[in-house]
Amino acid sequence: MSLATLLLLADGRLPSGGHAHSGGLEPQIAAGRVRDVDGLDGFLRGRLATGGLVSAAFAAAACADTGRAAELDVGLDARTPSPALRRASRAQGRALLRAGRAMWPVPAIGREPHQPVALGALAAAAGLTPVEAAVAAAHGTTTGSASAAVRLLGLDPYAVHALLARLAPECDRIAAVAAARSGDPVDELPAAGAPLLDIGAEHHATWEVRLFAS
Repeated sequence: MSLATLLLLADGRLPSGGHAHSGGLEPQIAAGRVRDVDGLDGFLRGRLATGGLVSAAFAAAACADTGRAAELDVGLDARTPSPALRRASRAQGRALLRAGRAMWPVPAIGREPHQPVALGALAAAAGLTPVEAAVAAAHGTTTGSASAAVRLLGLDPYAVHALLARLAPECDRIAAVAAARSGDPVDELPAAGAPLLDIGAEHHATWEVRLFAS
């Protein structure tokens, strides 16, 4: 295990385009569902339990066996009913691969894989384990939206990071659950959904003015 490598992969400053995405938070703020740190807490916990678990499971599975990348990619498509979210995931996957290939010899897994599949492949190329890939995926589920919340709502960044610290044990728990399923058939991997995020993403894609791509 290399903690430094894991930190590098999970670093928000990695040039993978993550800063351009709010993880579905922008439309939820516009709808009045998230207004403050408490609301952000509920949003992040919900994302961890749904999309976070799915992303972590698929990242762990891709890390365990990059030869399954195409099959995993199809499985993620089936779990992503929103076309806007599919496009966002693939855009981030493409950018992540570009960044990763500058650092490690990443195997061919397709030109535009979903972000969790790309993350798992990068983790494998970097010598990380499925558990570590799952940690990076779960961590990214919270930190990207948290950073967006500071920009969108003007929240106190210290309070937001205190929230992230409180969520760290839940990230670890989700990652452990996800990694334990890394060898499961694709159809049996987690498939938790968040319909409000799917609906919000489709509305968000029609906005003429928005701060984030998704």
